[in-house]
Amino acid sequence: MNALLSIWTWFEIGLMSLVGFFIQLALAVVTWPFDRRKVITGRCFRLVAVVSSKLTPYWDFAVHGPVPERMRKPNRTVVVSNHESNADPFLISFLPWEMKWLGKASLFKIPAVGWSMWLAGDIPVTRGDQGSAKGAMAQCAKWLAKGMPVMIFPEGTRSKTEELLPFKDGAFRLAIETGSDVLPIAVSGTRKALPKHSWRFARSRALVTVGTPISTQGMTLADVERLKGLAREQILALRASLVPLSSAGQGEKEGARAA
Repeated sequence: MNALLSIWTWFEIGLMSLVGFFIQLALAVVTWPFDRRKVITGRCFRLVAVVSSKLTPYWDFAVHGPVPERMRKPNRTVVVSNHESNADPFLISFLPWEMKWLGKASLFKIPAVGWSMWLAGDIPVTRGDQGSAKGAMAQCAKWLAKGMPVMIFPEGTRSKTEELLPFKDGAFRLAIETGSDVLPIAVSGTRKALPKHSWRFARSRALVTVGTPISTQGMTLADVERLKGLAREQILALRASLVPLSSAGQGEKEGARAA
């Protein structure tokens, strides 16, 4: 049954991605003259992820807690999050503001999904390629200069365990160099939603929550480590507050299913 439902889920996500791409393409043509920040095409892509999540029989995703009012309008912010699963982008897309994502270049080659990422204005980076990383950070800086937040996973890849991987410097150097705030957010529960190196989905109650912006005013590159520490501390605390809630939700669902 799990295999059949997983196949259905992949089909549903693929179909939604394809339909969403054509809607997004039409919006891109219509809005190009006046929406150079790609807010409309970007939000369209995130909403496709939200709808796909809601149609997935295994997932129960939601935002926990209040969302800062300032984030409902574009502003110069580097958003950073822990990274548990490939399901994280689906969950984080539930947040009610547009931001441009830094993602693996290989994702941009996936039919429909990759095309939509280009239309949304997301930024590709090739892992381990310094030239690619430098170019990607330059693109991020351009979006920030336009008042558009950018979304970066500072671990660089999904953690295989509950422990956070070391944070890379890039997001924090970027924030200091552009005078942007750093906004920590945290996810919990997505590791079960789509386990690493597995094509099978699993039942999951997953939550995302938003922390407190950290100002980089007065900071220099000598403060990168301190800034990383402040963001990591917030993410750990935020995630700790989510774990019992996502676990409780999972337990309730399994209990109801057993009954």
